[in-house]
Amino acid sequence: MDHGLNGHVLTIPKIRRWAKQVFGCQVSRNLLRSRLHELGLSWKKCQKVLKKANPAKRRAFIEQFRTRFTQLCRQEILLVYIDEIHIHRDLELGYTWADKGAVAWRISDCPPLSDRLNWYGAYDFSWGQCLLWEDGSYNKENTVQFLHLLADWLETDTRPVVLIWDGASYHRAQIVQAAADRLGFTLMPLPGYSPDLNPIEGLWKWMREEVTQQHCHASMHALR
Repeated sequence: MDHGLNGHVLTIPKIRRWAKQVFGCQVSRNLLRSRLHELGLSWKKCQKVLKKANPAKRRAFIEQFRTRFTQLCRQEILLVYIDEIHIHRDLELGYTWADKGAVAWRISDCPPLSDRLNWYGAYDFSWGQCLLWEDGSYNKENTVQFLHLLADWLETDTRPVVLIWDGASYHRAQIVQAAADRLGFTLMPLPGYSPDLNPIEGLWKWMREEVTQQHCHASMHALR
């Protein structure tokens, strides 16, 4: 929106200043909020859209997914999403209740960035269950090991498995592709820059909110 005001966020104070400059009148905060609500607007946290995402590839993936989802509903396949996450020992900031007019301070031990957990995660879309596995780094050897752990985890269900994951280099490695083929997994790559198409991102969001938001863990053991 080209509103001619400083910054990129259109706040109530900015709208009040704009109204005074343009119309020469002072508008109250409550009146502005009421008018904005009447226009169907609400104050909310924005979500990021990755500009590098290819719309055509996203549409093609969704069409392919529709076929897989039909197979899933008919209980013909298992649909499993895979992703990785770094969980840092240091706190993440977020909203909280606090005294009016006071800053909501939270103490950080200033841990190094290396104080973090590196987790592989698999989300079984069919049953709503998750497999988490921790290792020191993300690479093709560890990815192969995780695929074997995943096969053992899913062994009680004999349906064909379709794995959906992003295009990380270690996912595309020949040794990983070969291991997936030997284990009977069908790979379905996500289009680039499309984390919103992987529902395991919701698990990562929940973990950050419940585990590290506004709390700096005293040790890696406590975080784990």
